Amino acid sequence: MNRFILAVTAGLLATGAAQAQVTEDDLANDQSITTQVVTNGMGRHLQRYSPLDTLNKDNVQNLVPAWAFSMGGEKQRGQETQPIVYDGVMYVTGSYSRLYAIDLASGEELWQYDARLPEGILPCCDVINRGAAIYGDKIIFGTLDARLVALDRKTGDVVWRDKIADYKAGYSYTAAPLIVNGLVITGNSGGEFGIVGEVQARDVETGDMVWTRPVIEGHMGTLNGEESTMTGELNATWPGDLWKTGGGATWLGGSYDAETDTLIFGTGNPAPWNSHLRGAGSPSEGNTGDNLYAASRLGIDPATGEIKWHFQTTPREGWDYDGVNEVVAYEDADGNKRFATADRNGFFYVLNREDGAFVDAHPFVKDITWASDIDETGRPVFVEENRPGDPSAAADGGKGEVVFSAPGFLGGKNWMPMAYSQNTGLFYVPSNEWGMDIWNEPVTYKKGAAYLGSGFTIKPMYEDHIGSLKAIDPATGEWKWEFKNEAPLWGGVMTTAGGLVFTGTPEGKFLALDDETGEVLWSFQTGSGIVGQPVTWDQDGEQYVSVVSGWGGAVPLWGGEVAKKVNYLNQGGTVWTFKLPKQLASSN
Repeated sequence: MNRFILAVTAGLLATGAAQAQVTEDDLANDQSITTQVVTNGMGRHLQRYSPLDTLNKDNVQNLVPAWAFSMGGEKQRGQETQPIVYDGVMYVTGSYSRLYAIDLASGEELWQYDARLPEGILPCCDVINRGAAIYGDKIIFGTLDARLVALDRKTGDVVWRDKIADYKAGYSYTAAPLIVNGLVITGNSGGEFGIVGEVQARDVETGDMVWTRPVIEGHMGTLNGEESTMTGELNATWPGDLWKTGGGATWLGGSYDAETDTLIFGTGNPAPWNSHLRGAGSPSEGNTGDNLYAASRLGIDPATGEIKWHFQTTPREGWDYDGVNEVVAYEDADGNKRFATADRNGFFYVLNREDGAFVDAHPFVKDITWASDIDETGRPVFVEENRPGDPSAAADGGKGEVVFSAPGFLGGKNWMPMAYSQNTGLFYVPSNEWGMDIWNEPVTYKKGAAYLGSGFTIKPMYEDHIGSLKAIDPATGEWKWEFKNEAPLWGGVMTTAGGLVFTGTPEGKFLALDDETGEVLWSFQTGSGIVGQPVTWDQDGEQYVSVVSGWGGAVPLWGGEVAKKVNYLNQGGTVWTFKLPKQLASSN
C-alpha cells in the first residue's frame, strides 16, 4: 500500500513537473521575473541587473551563506560559469564540460552529466565552460570538443547532441548558448588555431541545423541545408587565400535585442596575429587590410542568419584585441536606444541600436599605446610605430621589431561581463591595467596547430594594482569611481535595484559594493579565486545571491609575469549560495 501511494505521488509530481516549461515569454521577461534566472546575462540584453531591492545597502551586511556545493573530484581549473535558476533547481556547468542539477532549497545534487571528452582537445584558455541555456524541458550546453548537448532537465538524460565543428582542427566551445524564438544559437571557439568564426542556429527541439553564418568574408552561409549568401565580398579586405583560415572566433556567444529583432555577436582576432601577413600592416591599393569581419560586432537576423550591420572595433588588428566582448542594450538619459560594449582594445563604445552605427567612444583603461584616439567614424587613429614589426623586414628574416603595447593581449577587458544599472545609469566594467612586449614571427597554417605568428610577454603597469572595476558614465566616458585590486579581475559583475554591485576577486573575495561610491559594503572569503558570474533571485520572500568560485582561466596559463604574481592562489570548484534571512531584511 505504501509503495502504491509513493508511486501515485511520484506520478503526480512528474505530471506537475511536466507542466513547468520554460517559454519564449520566460526568456524575454527574465529580468522582471525575479523568481528565476533563465538567460545568461539575467536578460538577453545582458544588463545583469536585478530589480530586486530586498537586499540593499542598509542590510547587505546581514547576507549569510545558505549552502555550498562542491563540484568535486580532481576536475578543477577555472569555473567561469553563470548559474541558471528555474522551478526549484539550479543548473550550473563546470570545467571539463560537466553540468550539475542542484536542489535550490538544500544544495543537494539531483544529477550530474559528464561529457567524457576525447583525447586531443585543443582549448585555448583553460578547460572552462561559461554556462547553459534552458528551454521547454531541456537544458543545453556546449562542450570542449565542439559539441552541443541537450539534456532532459529533470533527469539529465541526453535528448539530442550535435557537432558544432571538428575539434581536431582546433575548434572548441565554451560559451553559454542563446535561445531566441525556438532556435538555439551558438558561436565557436578556437581563434588561435586558424579556424573560421561562425554563428549557427538549430531547432531547439530536435537539434536540426536551421542556418549557419561564417563571419569571415568569402565564406558561404547556409539556410535549411542549402547555400544562402556569401559573407561580405571575396578578397575585399583579405589578401590571397588567407580568408580561408581567417580566425574571427565567436567564442563569447551573443545577445539579443528584441526591439530590433537582432542577434549581436562579437568576433575574435583575425588569424594569424601577424598583421603584416594579412596585408593589415601596410594595406595595398584596393585592399584596406581591415580583415572583415574579424574584431567586429555583427547584427544578425535571427530567422535567416543574414548580417544586418557590422561595426569593426579594431580594423587592421595586430595585438590580439578580440571584438567578442558583450554588447549590452540600454536606453540613455535622453531616451535614445543604444548598445554599449567595452572592447579588449581599451575603448568603451556606444552604438546605435537600429543599425550598429558609431555614436561615441572613450578609453576605459589608462595609457593606451596602439591608438591615440577614435575618430568621428569610429575608426581608431593608429600609432603605427607601436604596431609589432614585420618579420620579413628583419635582417635575419626571423623576429620582427619588438614593441611595447597597452593594453596587453589579454585586453583592457577580456571575457568577464560588465553590468548596467537602471538605478544609476552607469556601467560597471571589470578591467585590467597591463601591457606587453609583442613581436611578430613567420608562420604557416597547419591544421590543428597554433597559428599565431607572434610572441609576447605580458607585464603589469602599476605597482599597486592590475585589476580595476570602474563605474563608467556611457554619455561622457567619465569614471565615477574605481575599485583597484592587486591581482587581475577575471569574474563577472551584477547590479541590483538595492544599490549594490557584486563581483569577485582572484584572491577569493566575493564583494558587494555601493553602486554610487564603490565602497565595499560586504565581503566573503570563498576559499578560491572567483572568475564566475553572480546571479540573484527571490525565493519564498527571501533574496538569494549565488556565485561559483574556482580559480583559473587564461591568466595563469598566458599571464607571464602577471601569472607569477598570482600563482599562489588555490583552485577550487564550489557553488556558493547566500541569502538575506527575512528576520534580518530590515536590520541596519
